[in-house]
Amino acid sequence: MGAWGRRGWETGHAVAGCAVVTAGLLAWHGAVPNTGVRLGSLLESFLPWLGVVVVVLLCVALLRRSAVALVAVMLPVAAWTHLFGGLLLPAAAEPGGAGLVVVQHNVSDENSDPAGTARVLMDAEPDLIALQELVPPALTVYEKAFAARYPYHAVRGTVGLWSRHPLGDARPLDIRPRGIEGTWQRGLRALVHTPRGEVAAYVAHLPSVRVGPRGLASSRRDESARLLGEAVAAERTRTVVLMGDLNGTVHDRGLAPLTSRLEVAERGLALSFPAAFPLARIDQVMARSATVARIRPLPRTGSDHLPVAAHLTPR
Repeated sequence: MGAWGRRGWETGHAVAGCAVVTAGLLAWHGAVPNTGVRLGSLLESFLPWLGVVVVVLLCVALLRRSAVALVAVMLPVAAWTHLFGGLLLPAAAEPGGAGLVVVQHNVSDENSDPAGTARVLMDAEPDLIALQELVPPALTVYEKAFAARYPYHAVRGTVGLWSRHPLGDARPLDIRPRGIEGTWQRGLRALVHTPRGEVAAYVAHLPSVRVGPRGLASSRRDESARLLGEAVAAERTRTVVLMGDLNGTVHDRGLAPLTSRLEVAERGLALSFPAAFPLARIDQVMARSATVARIRPLPRTGSDHLPVAAHLTPR
C-alpha cells in the first residue's frame, strides 16, 4: 500500500481529533457557553486565528503522512474558508463617485502627534472621519487640521465626526451602561446630507473589555452595544452608517444587537488592535441599506489602534 498505506490510516488519530474539534469551534462557536468567564465571546474575539491552528495541524498531518489526519484537517479548512475566505478576495471595482469613503479611528488620549495622525487620515481622501478619545488640546489640533477639507463637524464628549458634506441634527447618544459615573459621553448621531441622499451617521466608543483570571469582562460593553442597537433600530433615516471603536469583533456575540441589524464588510480583515501587532479588528464600520464593500487598515499613527477605511455603496 506504500507510504500512504496501512500505517497512514493507523497514525495521526490525535491530529484528526484536534482537527474535528477545531472545525466544531469554527462552525458552531455560537454554541460555546458565555456564562461566567464568557468563554464564547473570548473565542469569537480571536476566531480568525484558529486558522493558525489549522495550518499547524496540516503540517503535522503531512509530516506524519497520515491519510486519516489529512482528511480530517479538510474539515477546519472548509469551515475557516467559509467564515473568512471571502474577506481575503479582492473587492469588486467601485464606480467613481458611487459611494462614500469613511475613516474610523480611535486616536488615543495619549497620542503625542495629533497633527501627523490627521495627515494619515486625510491621505485616504474620505468623505467622513469618525474619531474617538478626543481630548483637549489634541481636539483643537484636529479641528484646525481638518477645517479646510472637512468644514462640517460635530463633537460630543470624546467622539467626533468630520464631513465633506453638510451635517444636521447632531445630537449625543445615551449609551452609558449602568455603574459608570462622572462625565461619560461616547456616542453621537448626525445626519449627513450627501449628493446621493441623507445618511444617518453614528459614532460610538463602547466600553473596554478586559481579559483576566476570571475570564472576559465584557458586561458593560455588551450593555452599551444593546443601547446602541436600540438607537439604530429606532432610526427613521433609511441609510445608516456606524463607525466606532466597539471593543469587539463582528463575530463576538456581545455585538449581536448591532450585527443583527447592520451589514459588515464583505472584503478585508483589517485587524486594528493593538497597533504594534494587530490581533483583532475592534474598530468597525457597519451599515444599513448600504454595502460595506471593503475595509482596510491605514498606516500606523500615534495611537495604539490602527485607523481603518471603508468603502460604502448606498442602495
